[in-house]
Amino acid sequence: MRFPPLVEGRLLRRYRRFFADVRLARGRVVTAFVPNTGSLLSCAVEGAPVWLREAATPGRKCPYDWVLVRPKRSLVCIDTGVPNKVVLAYARAQKIPHLAGFHEYVPEVPYGGDSRADLLCRVHEDDMLRRCWVEVKSVTLVRDKAACFPDAVTTRGLKHLRTLTRMVEAGDEALQVFFVQRSDCRVFRPADDIDPSYGFGLRRAVKAGVRVLALRCRVETRGITIRDTLRVEL
Repeated sequence: MRFPPLVEGRLLRRYRRFFADVRLARGRVVTAFVPNTGSLLSCAVEGAPVWLREAATPGRKCPYDWVLVRPKRSLVCIDTGVPNKVVLAYARAQKIPHLAGFHEYVPEVPYGGDSRADLLCRVHEDDMLRRCWVEVKSVTLVRDKAACFPDAVTTRGLKHLRTLTRMVEAGDEALQVFFVQRSDCRVFRPADDIDPSYGFGLRRAVKAGVRVLALRCRVETRGITIRDTLRVEL
């Protein structure tokens, strides 16, 4: 996935969850929209270089969206709208082995009564419909070379695990994808100290048959690509 031309600046502060003040190269301070509801622990570092995308809607209150940050050496994409688009493109191109062999890849499909799956994969095999329900989570937190999720308590994420489990119990397949939007990590682990309920729920979902896949990305100012998979430690 390629990014449009980005504007570089320095992060002054992130506040009220969805806003960040950034000083651009020539000294002008702008307020950027933050497309991430998490805490951005280890990413929202005051003074860190950041890259912004001009808003698609002219005249919007926030003229920019915050896309990238370099808190240390590694470049990190914090936009939670990116993972679903990349996973969908790679799945349709048959580049994700866990999702290869399906004929249809449909994003944002209602399921479980009150949820929408990030992706539904379907194929008819021997007059039977095979389905795989996919949830994609953006991962930006890295500690001790381990990519960790979540970076804040997530009741919504736990709800998705329960829904995936119900899909498996009903005879379908289910896959939880952790899309790691940085490359400075070697394994994936649930952040049990931040949200122990989510860690417990993830392990319970895996025991019930939900598969887990952690994808590590290569992030550059010109775009983001899937680099490889990470070992998952539960």
